[in-house]
Amino acid sequence: MFLAPFFEKQGSTIKVSSQQASDFAKNIAGDLNPIHDVDAKRFCVPGDLLFALVLNQYGLSQSMEFNFAGMVGDGVELHFPEAASEFAITDTKDKTYLTVKRDGAIDDNQKQIEAFIRSYVAFSGLNFMHVLVPMMKEHQVMINPARPLVIYESMAFELSSFDFDDIELKLVKTELEVQGKRGDVTLNFELMSHGHMVGTGTKSLVMSGLRPYEAEGVQSMCDLYEQRQLQYKQAS
Repeated sequence: MFLAPFFEKQGSTIKVSSQQASDFAKNIAGDLNPIHDVDAKRFCVPGDLLFALVLNQYGLSQSMEFNFAGMVGDGVELHFPEAASEFAITDTKDKTYLTVKRDGAIDDNQKQIEAFIRSYVAFSGLNFMHVLVPMMKEHQVMINPARPLVIYESMAFELSSFDFDDIELKLVKTELEVQGKRGDVTLNFELMSHGHMVGTGTKSLVMSGLRPYEAEGVQSMCDLYEQRQLQYKQAS
């Protein structure tokens, strides 16, 4: 499985080092959020990697819902329980980081699971520049440039068919509900394979520390993001 370099498994527990998490974020998801840097003060394992590890462990169910409850730090021992319709990913102190609900048929085809993971996390990696920045401009709000914080809250999907060898996420609707300094973002997408829809899904994010929109502040975040992309490509 292509995820092997990004985690260590011991019995029913899984650990992800900061280096493994950072490599996954950059190499697989194209996610250059500084919070996934190895030396980040507030480092956390990407939610997309936890999502991928669940599919790797339990297969791809026809209907799945993921709710993120906490940020996983460097080397935290995560317990992956026996398969069930509802379960939680916890640490050795029973702190919950992710809850999962699943229903319907289960697909264990590794090629399809990998295609689904790669497509979904690549979609996530584009969220900041291609989705959140235009959304902030439209609603005339912005996150704090000095401390940009966007939290991955939940995602869910329904597959109408497992008849795919490749898959693409197509964004069809975006919503932003502003409540003071908090912004609740909902992204609705379709799952496409060779021009045919094989499912639908939603993703929820929270933008914190909202303030009135300032073009210069948003541009500085974009410039920094693009600079990080360039530096990463040059170092690769």
